[in-house]
Amino acid sequence: MTRRLAGLILGLFGWRSVFAAPPGPKSVVLVYPHTSNWDFPLGVLFRAKHRFAIHWAGKDSLFRWPLRGVFLWLGGVPINRRERTGMIAQLTEVFAHRASFHLCITPEGTRSKTDHWKSGFYRLALAAKVPVGLGFIDYGRKRLGVERWITLSGDEKRDLALIGAYYADKAGLYPDKAGDIRFR
Repeated sequence: MTRRLAGLILGLFGWRSVFAAPPGPKSVVLVYPHTSNWDFPLGVLFRAKHRFAIHWAGKDSLFRWPLRGVFLWLGGVPINRRERTGMIAQLTEVFAHRASFHLCITPEGTRSKTDHWKSGFYRLALAAKVPVGLGFIDYGRKRLGVERWITLSGDEKRDLALIGAYYADKAGLYPDKAGDIRFR
């Protein structure tokens, strides 16, 4: 029922979704461009429609009463960002201890304009030895989904060129806020 309702809501607002299942039980899924707060509810509807048990990392301060239970139910994973405990190390441990785990990451790290992506997703995918899903929310065409999976080579320039080519025709709600696809 939830699956049908999510699909109905997306359809009523004119959105179409695509989903290529992940090649294995664990992955990192990029979501780009990420320029609006509306990306989150669209992502939740996509997750429900496709029954994709995908998680997302958030500041642990978000996971307080009264929203803690809701955020955990929606796939949230609390991360302590106040201390230098190593977010990548924390998430690599989560990957190591779960039989199945798909983590959604917005590589820009913000909805504001940035001149580069954060490299955490890249380091995490290599450390956890998992494929990367190229997820998107394209407001220009009203399409969202994950339709391509890649295995990172470890050659950052080559991998970012491949990723950049894929995202070249995708537009966020505020296209001028989309971050440049490059690392610092």
